[in-house]
Amino acid sequence: MGHKVNPYGFRLGVIYPWKSNWYAGRREYAGQLHEDIWIRKHIRSRLSRAGISSIDIERKGDQIWVFIRTARPGIVIGRKGAEVDRLRKDVERYTKKRVDVKVEDMNQAASESRPETDATLLAQGVAEQLAGRVAFRRAMRRAVQTAMRSGALGVRVATGGRLGGSEMGRREWYREGRVPLHTLRADIDFGTATAHTTVGAIGIKVWVYKGEVIETAVTSDRIAAEADLATGGPARRRRQSVKSRAETAAERGERRTRLIEAGGGKRLVEAGGGKRERRIIEAGGGRRPTAAEAKVEYETAVEEIEVVGPVIPGADVSET
Repeated sequence: MGHKVNPYGFRLGVIYPWKSNWYAGRREYAGQLHEDIWIRKHIRSRLSRAGISSIDIERKGDQIWVFIRTARPGIVIGRKGAEVDRLRKDVERYTKKRVDVKVEDMNQAASESRPETDATLLAQGVAEQLAGRVAFRRAMRRAVQTAMRSGALGVRVATGGRLGGSEMGRREWYREGRVPLHTLRADIDFGTATAHTTVGAIGIKVWVYKGEVIETAVTSDRIAAEADLATGGPARRRRQSVKSRAETAAERGERRTRLIEAGGGKRLVEAGGGKRERRIIEAGGGRRPTAAEAKVEYETAVEEIEVVGPVIPGADVSET
């Protein structure tokens, strides 16, 4: 309790996909993982003012695709694509593989992924303001107001360090709206940044709540079925009522089961046992029979019982 968990990692595989999409064996996994870490660190350090939100990496054979989402694509591409070519050559020299770099402009993307509501870009904006000697409270409030005006449902900004040049480091935060960190279906964008000031480093964390991703509720029956499937147990099937079983048998043409309807009410009586003929007498639903009709049905039932024989003691008799 009380331990902090990264919101992206907490929802990974539930509502968020992986940022690195590839498969490797036991021997190649560690090397490719370190390559991904180096690629992201190199691109962010070389393009620190390009407004990079995320870097996704895909691998297939000896080919690597690097997808860069940025709010300033002109800085990433450079004049006539010179900066992208330089990045591609650096990554190829380090990984010894073919590399293809693709740049995605966030300004032309969907409204949910605009730069004004991106947690990483908001954290970088606060860091730049703190490095420019802007008051930390003003920078935090400005980031919160910008995200809320752009459609965010909740924003939280936290800063930690020697705030305002104080002797002792402390932590302060602002929040507006809802930020449900414990809800898995909540789309929480999380970003961090570091501001290097004259009094030391100040850390910034930003949480942006954009709404719920999964709207459908999971029923208890579905949970039980998934649990049985996961454990390899039998699938649970709801038992049919006596009337439903009798009607199903009648539709299939089975002679062992006979259905007699008489009277009003909802009481079902199932009598019989072993390999004897099973009879179901339903006193339910429909119009109430007259005295003559009831007498005829009663006499018919008595004759059928005499033909079949008396009921064996201890037979299966159930009432529902």
